[in-house]
Amino acid sequence: MNIVEIIAKKRDKKELLKEEIEYFIEGYTKGSVTDYQAAALVMAIYLNGMTDEEITNLTLSMAHSGEMLDLSVFGKNVVDKHSTGGVGDKVTLILAPIIATFGIPVAKMSGRGLGFTGGTIDKLESIPGYCTNISTEEFIENVKKVGISLIGQTLNLAPADKKIYALRDTIACTDSIPLIASSIMSKKIAAGANKIVLDVTCGNGAFMQTKEEAKKLSEMMNRIGHLAGKETACVITNMEEPLGYAVGNNLEVIEAVQFLKGNMIEDVKEVVFELGAYMIKLAGLGENIEENKHKILEKIETKEAYRKFIELVENQGGDSTYLENIEKFKKAKYILEVTTQKEGYVHALPARAVGELSGSLGAGRLRKEDPIDETVGIVLRKKKGDFVKKGEILAYIHASNQEKGKQAVQQLKNIYEIQENKIQKEKTIIDVVM
Repeated sequence: MNIVEIIAKKRDKKELLKEEIEYFIEGYTKGSVTDYQAAALVMAIYLNGMTDEEITNLTLSMAHSGEMLDLSVFGKNVVDKHSTGGVGDKVTLILAPIIATFGIPVAKMSGRGLGFTGGTIDKLESIPGYCTNISTEEFIENVKKVGISLIGQTLNLAPADKKIYALRDTIACTDSIPLIASSIMSKKIAAGANKIVLDVTCGNGAFMQTKEEAKKLSEMMNRIGHLAGKETACVITNMEEPLGYAVGNNLEVIEAVQFLKGNMIEDVKEVVFELGAYMIKLAGLGENIEENKHKILEKIETKEAYRKFIELVENQGGDSTYLENIEKFKKAKYILEVTTQKEGYVHALPARAVGELSGSLGAGRLRKEDPIDETVGIVLRKKKGDFVKKGEILAYIHASNQEKGKQAVQQLKNIYEIQENKIQKEKTIIDVVM
C-alpha cells in the first residue's frame, strides 16, 4: 500500500478501503505523506465524493489521530452540543448551565473566534478571573463536582483534521460536504460524548448558505453518527441575521446573563429551547420535545439555570459578582448611536457583514494569535421585520477608538436595508434532522 496508489484509486472514482484511509491519515499526521500528496487526494475526494462508509472511516481515522477524551466515567448518556458557527451566537453560555441542572453532565471543550464568527472561549474569558486553560483531570473533576465545565481545547484533538482543514482552504476545497461533515464529526467523537446535538446554521452568516446545503450536511452527519454508534440530532437554524441583539464578547455574556435571569430574546429562546429539548431527549430524560421545552422554561423561571452558571464561573476562578451586577463589566470607551433617516421596515441585516464589522472594531481576529478587545462590538435595536421611524436608533456601536467608531456607524447604516413595504420575520428553526 502506498499513497500514490490511493490517490490514483480515488482519482478513478473507486471506493477507498478503511485501511487505505487510515494509512493516509496516519501518514499525513506524522509527515510521511506530503502536503502536495494530501492536496491531490483531497481534490480527488472533492471532485468524486465519498460513500457513507468512506466518510465514516475518514471521520473515525481523524478522530483517532490524536488524543481521545474519555467521558465514560459519567455514564452512557453524555450529550455534547456543537454549532457550525455564526454571529451573535451565545447559545452555549445559556444552554450549558440549563442542561447541567437536569443532572446531564456538561463536559465541553470550545474554540476561539476566527474571522467573522465569535468563539465561546473568548466570551467566557471576558468574565474576570474565569480560567479556560485547565488540565483534563481538573476538567473531569469540575464536572464531577458541579456538573459542568467549559474550557478551551487543551487536548490535541483530531490533529489530522486541523492539517486537512488548513489544506482545504489553500486549494479551494472548503465547500465539500463530505469533508465538512467528517471534520465536524471527528472533533465531536474525539471530544468523548456518545450523543451529539448539532446546531447547523444556515444563511449568509453561516458556512452553509442555503437550506438545501444545510439539510445535506445534516443528513450526512446524522448518517456518520449512526454508523459510528453516536446518536445524533441536527437542528438547522437561521443565520441570515445575527442571533439576538449583542455581537461582541462581554456584550454577549451580558445578554446571556440577562436571558438566564428571565429576559429572553425570542430568536435566542427558540434556538436554546429547540437544541436543549433534543439534548434532554438524547439523554433519555424525555421523549416529548414540547414537554422538554416546558422543563427548560421552569429551570429559567426558578433561576436554577442562572445559579448553575454562577456555580460554573466560581468553580473556574471567575468573579460571579459581574453576573449578579452586569454594570460591573468593563465598557468600551465610545458608545455611539446608529440612527436612520429612512422610515419603513428592516428587510435585511446580513449576519456576515455585521460580524465582520464587529471584528474590525476589535471583537474578532483574522489569525489565531491576534488579540481581541472584550468590550467592543455592536448592540442591535432593530432587526429584520421591525418598523423604524426617521431618526430612530437602529443600534449602538461600542468602540475603543473614536474614529473607528464613527466609521462603523456609517458602515452599519449601509448594512441595514430598509424599505417601505412590510416584511415578515423569518423562522428561526428551519428543520430538524434525526
